[in-house]
Amino acid sequence: MKLDLDEAKVLPPPGIVNRNSVWLGFCGWITAVLNNSYSRRPALKAGVHRQALFVTVGWVLGYYCTKFENYVYAKLDRDMNEYVQIHPELFPQKEKKTFAEIVEPFHPIR
Repeated sequence: MKLDLDEAKVLPPPGIVNRNSVWLGFCGWITAVLNNSYSRRPALKAGVHRQALFVTVGWVLGYYCTKFENYVYAKLDRDMNEYVQIHPELFPQKEKKTFAEIVEPFHPIR
């Protein structure tokens, strides 16, 4: 799917802390720790600058993945709503029912 920049600018930016950023930042940190382990260095103490770099790269990738995800879902929602507006005969309005009409009458047994 092609990213249309003019349409993408209309959407609000995602939050800095989102599930993709946290997840990919964590994966970046785990990658740096595993790299230290395979190189027979102290896993958590060595290469802290590399760990910070991998977390930052993962966080930024997660942010832009969320941004693209929001764009894709907004485009799908727009297309779906446009289709519903063009073809209203395929989507008739349902009559509104009250909660009392849906629930069966209550008869206590004593």
